[in-house]
Amino acid sequence: MLLHSLSPLHSSNVYSPSVFPFSPSPSLSSSSSSSSSSSSSLSLETSSNRICSLRLYSNAHLRITYKSNRLKLNCSLKEPLKVMISGAPASGKGTQCELIVNKFGLVHISTGDLLRAEVSSGTEIGNKAKEFMNAGRLVPDEVVTAMVTARLSCDDAKEKGWLLDGYPRSFNQAQSLQKLKIIPDVYFVLDVPDETLIDRCVGRRLDPVTGKIYHIKSFPPETEEIKARLITRPDDTEEKVKSRLEIYKKNADSISATYSNIMKKIDGNHSKDVVFEVIDSILSQVQKDKETKIKLGKSWSSSNPSSVEDNWRGIPTKLNNVPHSREIRKYFYEDVLQATKRAINDGRTRLKVEINIPELNPEMDVYRIGTLTELVRTIALSFADDGKHVKVCVQGSMGEGALAGMPLQLAGTRKILEFMDWGEYEAMGTFINIGSIGGKEVEEQDDLFILVAPQNAVGNCIIDDLRAMTDAAGNRPVILINPRLNDLPGSSGIMQTMGRDKRLEYASSFENCYFFRLLYYAGTQYPIMGALRFSYPYRYELYKRVEDPYGKEKYVILSTFPGKPSIDEVNDAFEGKPRNESKKAVGFWGFLSGIF
Repeated sequence: MLLHSLSPLHSSNVYSPSVFPFSPSPSLSSSSSSSSSSSSSLSLETSSNRICSLRLYSNAHLRITYKSNRLKLNCSLKEPLKVMISGAPASGKGTQCELIVNKFGLVHISTGDLLRAEVSSGTEIGNKAKEFMNAGRLVPDEVVTAMVTARLSCDDAKEKGWLLDGYPRSFNQAQSLQKLKIIPDVYFVLDVPDETLIDRCVGRRLDPVTGKIYHIKSFPPETEEIKARLITRPDDTEEKVKSRLEIYKKNADSISATYSNIMKKIDGNHSKDVVFEVIDSILSQVQKDKETKIKLGKSWSSSNPSSVEDNWRGIPTKLNNVPHSREIRKYFYEDVLQATKRAINDGRTRLKVEINIPELNPEMDVYRIGTLTELVRTIALSFADDGKHVKVCVQGSMGEGALAGMPLQLAGTRKILEFMDWGEYEAMGTFINIGSIGGKEVEEQDDLFILVAPQNAVGNCIIDDLRAMTDAAGNRPVILINPRLNDLPGSSGIMQTMGRDKRLEYASSFENCYFFRLLYYAGTQYPIMGALRFSYPYRYELYKRVEDPYGKEKYVILSTFPGKPSIDEVNDAFEGKPRNESKKAVGFWGFLSGIF
């Protein structure tokens, strides 16, 4: 089966908290577990330091601890942060860990420190680890995972939150933590070019007296006395650094899929303060979101982060029935809005929304400009409610003389936007303004820009005006709603050849924060075979539309992808083929694969 047009699925298998009968008796059997923050937790600590954790439906954390036959009650609305951080040798991970701990008060957990502490304390886990270390062998995953799990179950980590440094390091370790429901709120990856990492390592020097690390170029010692006693660590040679980098990359790639939807890749090739500013912004937003959800009585999902999205209800049905119902339109407006906000909260500034339901597909005769403008209004009003000044931009006439005009699907759009109801608080003219596309449209008070279906026309290209606008906007977000920036033919084919590579490169600099496309048989628009959906920061998810014996339809997930799948990958998923059997598309289908 070959599919022609490309909408996704997030499974709703959220782990619900169990409710147990509570009796405040120290004789209760106990088990230590990493509980989800989706509900309040109740802990009993007996004189033997064994803990019994219960979860209750409430908006506060309730802990009961027995100490000296007295009952201690502690309630808090604060939800601790759970953070993982990864980075290659010399990426600055240690420095950032120190800054994170100082700012957010998290418990710093490093597997190296844990191993040394367990071995020196002579614990059961430490003795097992020591056997392998003495034999010159790697400590098995199960031993390290048990050690990490035990540390995470300690009271300070539960109360203050935790920062897991450099772990997991392999796919198996990541999966072990997933099975134990140990899932972070965010997974940071410090990204630094190899040549910079090598220079940092080779130039490092250790002070054997204080244990302090220096760098001969960027962080020289304070005195000649210190300089004289500095030594080079045995593993800080160029050959060994390159070997360690290869191992790190291999491990990092293997676990990235596990945390793809919560992974934040940070450009670490800057000063420590600049890097931390980005990390600080992300963690502050995560903490704010968690506290807001607790106050609203909403639970955080502890399910697999690669496939579960909070409060997502699944793909609506009867999407070929037009006009769409008000409920269906509102569903997509909200879906797009939430994805867009997540992307902007993560610091993304060049974004695009591609949504291809029938009423928003200009290639179908049921296309409705009103649905497009309602979508734009929903996004603009939401940001205006947050105190942002929003500029809604519609491209004007392009070309001169007989070539003057604009794409048919945009005709009258600006007038519709100007006469729309923008709410009882008179947002239009204060927090929301209407403009065109171009550098001159960017004003100092504007916080973000929403561009309504910017597109090239025959003989004319919007790219230059668009580039001038993004240059003027700087780091302020620019959101393209259903852009169509592919080259169109002009007289003598000039538009297709001159500067085409640069135009395509610029158009691709906008990343999807939302994507939804219905799938049909090639050359048709009925029946709907499935959908492909992407909502930032989750994975692309492919669905198949099925009907039960009573004629009711639903969408079931077939597969997920880290990036937008090709035609071959979509077809293989529908036909049930393993991905390693994919073949290169040829002929007409090879041409279509370039569309996606």
